[in-house]
Amino acid sequence: MPGTRRYDSGNTRKEILEHARTLFSQKGYNQTSVADLAKASGYSKGHIYYHFENKEKLFVLLAQRTMKEWNDKWMKKEQIYQTASEKLYGMAKHVLYHYQTPLLRSGQELASNPQSSPESVKQLYELAVVPMAAYRAIFTEGIKNGEFAAHGSADQWTALYGTWLGGLCQLTNTQEPASLEPLFHEATSIFLKSIQSS
Repeated sequence: MPGTRRYDSGNTRKEILEHARTLFSQKGYNQTSVADLAKASGYSKGHIYYHFENKEKLFVLLAQRTMKEWNDKWMKKEQIYQTASEKLYGMAKHVLYHYQTPLLRSGQELASNPQSSPESVKQLYELAVVPMAAYRAIFTEGIKNGEFAAHGSADQWTALYGTWLGGLCQLTNTQEPASLEPLFHEATSIFLKSIQSS
C-alpha cells in the first residue's frame, strides 16, 4: 500500500539498538525506560518486547556488540606489530583508549542493581573473556617464538596483566587517556622485564 512503512525485522532491530545505544549513553541504564526507547526509535513498546524481551536483554546484546567491536578494532591494529612485545605495548594503548566506552556507566548500573537478573549480570561479567583471550594470544605467541620465558604460564600472565590493566584503567575516571600513556607504557615495560626470556 503506497505510503505504508514496510516492516523489516532485521532493520527494526538495528534501528532500535542504535537509538538504545544513544539513550543508554546519555541517560544511563536506570534512567532509560522502554517507553523512552519506543519514543526515540519510533517503534512501539510491543516491537521492543518482541525483539528483545526486555530492557535488560537489549542492553546485554548492546554490550556484547560493543565488545565485539573492541575486538575487531584490536585485530586490525594487531597486524601493524611485528613481535609479541610490540603487541603487548599496542594492547595497553588499545585498552587505555577504549576503556571508557559510552555504555560503561550503564553497564555498571545494571550490574549493581539488585533487581537485575543474575543471568544478565553474569553475561556482562563474561564479556571480560574477550580481552583476556586477546592477552592470552599475545603471551602464547611470545612463548612460542622465544620472546617470553618458555617455562612461563600464558594463563597466569593473562590474569595478572588483565588485573593490572584493569586497575590502571580506573585512573581514566579522573585523567585524560593521553596523559596516562606514559604510565601504561611503563607498566607494560615492567611486566615484560619479568617474562622475557633471558
